[in-house]
Amino acid sequence: MSDLRYTEQHEWVRGEGEVATVGISAYAAEQLGDVVYVELPEAGRQVEQSGEIAVVESVKAASEIYAPIAGEIIEVNVSLEEDPAIVNGDPTGKGWFVKLKLKDPEELKTLMDQEAYATYVEGLE
Repeated sequence: MSDLRYTEQHEWVRGEGEVATVGISAYAAEQLGDVVYVELPEAGRQVEQSGEIAVVESVKAASEIYAPIAGEIIEVNVSLEEDPAIVNGDPTGKGWFVKLKLKDPEELKTLMDQEAYATYVEGLE
């Protein structure tokens, strides 16, 4: 059973106490193709649920990444700036984008679990 929660825009979030790690799903990484650039936000920035937090550019397109939950950005994955391909190789692990200090941990319950997300993605194909 995965501890990840998902949005319809294909972001994932893993809550760990008051902190949540955010990235994009394997499905999103596959749809983007080879990621060639990641623009990350500054730590300390407040974001609202569904607010833009990053930009990803791939060989196919540029896409905004949105916050699945509200909070304060406390850490960014600077490894992605040096090696954006990490997003393709390990989207739900080393390819995370930001860590947020949660504004309201209850927001996690509004997101899809692994099973619901898998069903959602199947409906897209």
